[in-house]
Formats: sequence, structure tokens, C-alpha cells
Amino acid sequence: MISADGPSTKSEETRDAGDRRRQPPEMLHLMFVVSVWLVTGTTISSLNKWIFAVYNFRYPLLLSALHMLTAIVVDYGLIKCRMIQHRGVGEQDLTTSAKCKVFLLSLTFCASIAFGNVGLNYVQLSFAQMIYTTTPLFTLAISTLILGKQHHILKYTAMMPICLGASFSIMGEVQFDQIGCLFVFAATMLRGVKSIQQSNLLQEEKINSVFLLYLMAIPSFCILAIAALVLENWAALQSPFQYDHHLWGFILLSCLGSVLYNLASCCVITLTSAVTLHILGNLNVVGNLLLSQLLFGHELTALSCVGAALTLSGIIIYQNSEIIVAYIDTRRARTPTGGSGEDVVCVKENDSNISKTPEGESSAEAAQEPNERTENQVHEKMA
Repeated sequence: MISADGPSTKSEETRDAGDRRRQPPEMLHLMFVVSVWLVTGTTISSLNKWIFAVYNFRYPLLLSALHMLTAIVVDYGLIKCRMIQHRGVGEQDLTTSAKCKVFLLSLTFCASIAFGNVGLNYVQLSFAQMIYTTTPLFTLAISTLILGKQHHILKYTAMMPICLGASFSIMGEVQFDQIGCLFVFAATMLRGVKSIQQSNLLQEEKINSVFLLYLMAIPSFCILAIAALVLENWAALQSPFQYDHHLWGFILLSCLGSVLYNLASCCVITLTSAVTLHILGNLNVVGNLLLSQLLFGHELTALSCVGAALTLSGIIIYQNSEIIVAYIDTRRARTPTGGSGEDVVCVKENDSNISKTPEGESSAEAAQEPNERTENQVHEKMA
């Protein structure tokens, strides 16, 4: 069987078969984690947009820095309380190369978050979500051009509806903003780079995903805090007591939601696979589009809806390419090609004829030997 990225191993098939035969307690645990991940993933973007649009909080870099600070505090507490044990490489075991990779991942991570939050200040949430669905396109292009990784033709084919759907979504956008579009596209490209860097650290450096999130949050907070101090307009910032107290409640919910979303993502990957995580991510896109229309009253034109449908269909094909290829290979294996039956019959007949010939010759020789012995005995008696 040929998978989308290469031949599949028996261990993966065994693991998949084991995942299908989950025990009821483990299945309930998986359903709970997936539910938490879907709820937090669907609400976190809408909550950030609500903070920017309703309360006019124009400090996206500061909000991103608060997200990272909350991640440091929560992850450190979980690790110290041994609620989450990292069985991978510890901080003291990291090589200099691995530490550099973690720092580069932190740069990419905080840049993608910052650009995404800045973009939400200018564009609608529905528009940003449709652009984010093109992340596999950037990931595929980067892995092919930089890493030289070859993918199945089905994955390249799936890029057509993804790009076409994103184009329709842009053309159907009611409130199009060029600056916001650039920020959202930059965030999308950085997401693709981040996924490749994260995959490298998890697979080659063998760092646990939760512990990697903790290591990544420390430099990310420093970078985002410095960027917020330098780039954002602090002169317009009012005293914290002059803001509506509900604003700080929403900011706290946004920070806790981002941490819970990242932790739930790690649990979903541990219990299932990264492919399952991306498939479930399509539900987040649909949920964010609905919330954008309900909470902010954003209008979705017919062209935007068509673009959303095309993009989601392309994403589904891309993320399930291995299953589709495996299904096609199975059908090909079950369907015999023309003339193969006759060839098998001919081969069997030839094999039977070949097998019969030596047996016939050996039996004839065996029959001649007793006759020769009998004739010799008769001649001896006469003599």
C-alpha cells in the first residue's frame, strides 16, 4: 500500500487498528478532550475579535504577550505538580542546536500570533478564517522547496480548490482592507513555517509537545513584550481602572483559553494523530464563520460562501489524501486486470505438464527395470 507521503508501515496500521478498538473509559477521555479543544478553538478567535472591536483595545502585541505569560505560569505549575510528565528530552539534556531551534520556533510562533492579532484589527473574522485555511498550501510549498520533501500528486491537486476558494472569499469580502490582508497572509505563511519547525523538534529532537510549549513560551513572551513596548502606542493607553472591568475579564478568558487550547491540542495529538487534529480543525473554521456572523453581524456574500465551500472541500481532500490513496490501492488490488485469469490458467496447465513429464519418464524407467531383470534370470536358468 502506498500512502500519500510514502509507504506505510505495519506499526502504523497496528496503531490505527488499536485506536479503533478503544475501551469505553479511554473513548470518553478522548471525546472530552476533543470537545474542549473544539470549544476553545472556536471561541478564542471570536473572543480576541470581541476585545479589539467592542472594547477598542488596540494592543494586539500586548495581548499576545499576556497569552505567553499565562502559558509559562500554567505549564510551569503543571510540570512542577507532576500533573503532566514530560518523558522526552529534558531542558538540561537539550543540545545547543536544539536550543537554537527552540528559539527560532519562538520567533516564528510569536510572529504568527502577533500578525494574526494585528490583522484582526483590520479585517473581518470570517475573512481571516478563510485565509487561515490556506495554511497547508504554504506548508506544502515550504516543505517542497526548502526541505525537498516529495508529496503525493493528490495533495498538489487538493491545492486547486483551496486557492480558488480563498480567491472567491477575497473577492466576496464586503470590507476588504489591504493592510489587514497582508498581515493575515503573513500570519498564515508563518503558521506553515512553524508547523515544519515544530515537527522537526518533536520528531528529530524527541522533545515532548507540552514541554516544548513551555520552553517556547519563555522567549516568546520576552520578544512580544519588547515588541509591544516599542511598537504599540502607549500614550493612548488609559489607566487600567478607567477601562470597563468586563474587558479584563475577557482578556483573562482569552489568556486561559489560549493555554487550554494548546494543552488540548497536545492531548488530541497524543490520543489520536496530527492528521485527526487537522481534520477536526475544519469544524473550528465553520464554527468561527458562524460566530462571526452571529456576534459581529458580518455579512457573508454568496461568493464568500462558495469560496468557503471550495476551500473546505480542498482541505478535506488534502488532509485525507492518505486514506483516499489507500482506498484506491485496495480497489486496484481487488480488481484483476484483463487477461490475468487466462494467464494464470495457462501457467497452471504448463506447470502440470512439466510436473507430469518427469513423473511419466521415471515410471516408465521403473517399469523397464523389472522386465530386464526377469529376462536375465530366464537366460541364467537355461544356461
